[in-house]
Amino acid sequence: MILNKRKYVFALLISASCFPLLKSYAQPSDEHNLKFDQIPTTWYSGLPLGNGMCGVLVWQKEGKLRLSVDRADLWDLRPTAEIQKYSYQWAYQHRLTGDWDTVWKVADEPYDRDAAPTKIPGAAIEFDIRQMGPVESAMLDISSAICTIKWKNGIVFRIFVDATQPLIRYSWQGATPVPSLIPPAYATVPVTSTGNVVVDGQDLRRLGYTAGTVSKQKNLIIYDQQGWGPLKYQVAVASSYAQSSVQGLISITSHYSDQPKAEKASQLVKKAVRFTFDEGSAAHKLWWQQYWSKASISIPEKQLEKQWYLETYKLGAASRKGAPPISLQAIWTADNDKLPPWKGDFHSDLNTQLSYWPAYSGNHLEEGLVFTDWLWDLKPYFETYAQQVFGVSGLNVPGVATLRGHPMGGWNMYAMSPTVACWLAQHFYLQWRYSMDKEFLAQRAYPWVADAAKFIEQVTAYANGSRTLPMSSSPEINDGGMDAWFLEMTNYDRALCKYVFKIAADMAADIGNIEDQTHWIALEKEIPLFDIDPETGFTIKPGLLFRQSHRHFSHLMAIHPLGLLKYDDENERKIMEISIANLEKYGTSQWTGYSFSWLGNIYARLHQGEKAADVLGKFASCFCSTNSFHLNGDVCQIGLSNFTYHPFTLEGNFAFASGIQEMLLQSYAGYIDVFPAVPASWTNASFTSLRAEGAILVSAQKTGGQVDNITLLSEQGGEVRIRLPFPTHYIKALDKAKIEGIENGILKISFEKRGRVEIHNGYE
Repeated sequence: MILNKRKYVFALLISASCFPLLKSYAQPSDEHNLKFDQIPTTWYSGLPLGNGMCGVLVWQKEGKLRLSVDRADLWDLRPTAEIQKYSYQWAYQHRLTGDWDTVWKVADEPYDRDAAPTKIPGAAIEFDIRQMGPVESAMLDISSAICTIKWKNGIVFRIFVDATQPLIRYSWQGATPVPSLIPPAYATVPVTSTGNVVVDGQDLRRLGYTAGTVSKQKNLIIYDQQGWGPLKYQVAVASSYAQSSVQGLISITSHYSDQPKAEKASQLVKKAVRFTFDEGSAAHKLWWQQYWSKASISIPEKQLEKQWYLETYKLGAASRKGAPPISLQAIWTADNDKLPPWKGDFHSDLNTQLSYWPAYSGNHLEEGLVFTDWLWDLKPYFETYAQQVFGVSGLNVPGVATLRGHPMGGWNMYAMSPTVACWLAQHFYLQWRYSMDKEFLAQRAYPWVADAAKFIEQVTAYANGSRTLPMSSSPEINDGGMDAWFLEMTNYDRALCKYVFKIAADMAADIGNIEDQTHWIALEKEIPLFDIDPETGFTIKPGLLFRQSHRHFSHLMAIHPLGLLKYDDENERKIMEISIANLEKYGTSQWTGYSFSWLGNIYARLHQGEKAADVLGKFASCFCSTNSFHLNGDVCQIGLSNFTYHPFTLEGNFAFASGIQEMLLQSYAGYIDVFPAVPASWTNASFTSLRAEGAILVSAQKTGGQVDNITLLSEQGGEVRIRLPFPTHYIKALDKAKIEGIENGILKISFEKRGRVEIHNGYE
């Protein structure tokens, strides 16, 4: 809804009053911004803006300032006919006979062969800047999510994607360039793609769309494009000119014929153009101010600190209530006349999961809910998928999926894995544990997780007191070959099956369903124990040791992210240490960027702060573009990886942020642990309002190598355990809380709702 000016100003006042007092110290500083002395010259190094649904990359191409405009729900949803023939039991029979070509042609070949289904780009807006002279600076201020480009002659360009509406506002001061709208390079004649078309992206023209129409009215440009089947989308640009300035609006909207209609982009910009850039930015700035007030960190390694702030910015820009969750590139689809790498899909053998890791301890549960909302909304389809592909009830999720959750195939042992929903179930569990929202637990989290557990109960074969999968995998061991489907249950699948039964039991207990709890506990015990080699630790499966450099640490799932092994247990810690030593032994030659980020999280769980900081630093230095985007390959080309390509995906970015948070705060083991894995050189560090399990907001400060103070704020009340990081302590503040005692360095506190405790080092 776009308001008239009087109502608009009134709405701003109301909006401002709804925001709590904001902590100035929680806002990013200037040193965290993206700053360049030139405008970036590639789309994947562009300055990124977004609001979860709409996105923009700001860069220059051939003397033009280019705004690559994208929308999260632009998808070519045409079905893959062959995939309907696939079933788990059918693939299993072909695996037994060795007839893998038949399976490949049904489940894998179409993903490589066909351009769709796929995420598609929106359009680009260009301004001719060839006569403007040299640029002074190009900056993205992440505290306000506003990009500013300045020329040495005084010309200024500003742009933001409105945090609250599907609008993009820009302004020119000192110049009045006219925008051009550049449609994507669609055509009706297919073009043969060369190279690795999955990674590099197929030519857009292979989609076979009829070229859209671009119409121009006074100060208004409208682009209408018919996609495949039910999809139409529109991009509109409206401008308002003064003597030496321009106020501009861009919007991109979509419509699927099987969905309710919404306002078109042209209608939105016509209504919004009456407001100036500054008027339009007021509510937008308030949204970002509130977002940044949630949490902050301060660490001495400023490169890592800046990267954390940039990742946290991208989380706010890419994940928003009412929009789809983060896909491989989210709202920053490739602008190079090609489809995005891996079709921009929802990959859930790692990518979607890692992308939401930082939402929980980072105190951005609202952004995390975007993922579980999507999984919940598609639950009826996931139940159908479980029946059609696996022949059982409950639910499972395709590991490679479209916007609507439908399977896309491609390396079917992971794309159609029976344990995908088990890993995704963790996000429901974490959302519950970090929020303690009882309504969410009862109405969404437990029903979804219980159905995932029900599926595993039925798809596993039971004999002699043990429950196993007939055919098992460990992403992405043996890539897409027949030997990637194992006939013995892998440690990856064992971990996920154990985990889904374990959290189902925990949730059942939390809602008082003792019968279900007992049932899930019994099933968890029937899953085989982990296969551990005394010299190398976690194997891939019985008889197959981990003896290679590999990007995906799927055999280590029980360590992280599932946390089934605990550092405090001496025997389990030894297994963890042996497994990681073996991982290190084979080096990083076959790793991609996310491998370094993931290992940073694992090192943190092992309390190895120096190693965690080292691998996270390598990620930030050598696996990211200048705008902080994760490019998968070693861009430094210094031998960190044999992969030196540059496909952009987001999961490595968000896993990095999670790694920093794991170094500063952990709570997975049943107690809160502050600074559990910081390097000894980090003598001064602090964080405010990171979130622990139990809905506890934690702030802590370390100076001179010693932890000075810790503050706990309990949102929901309940008992909390915290490991005290100092030999003596005193309670400086105690409100709606009671100290229950201390045992083995663990302090127990009972909180009422909004209870608060402030603990200090030393003597009072």
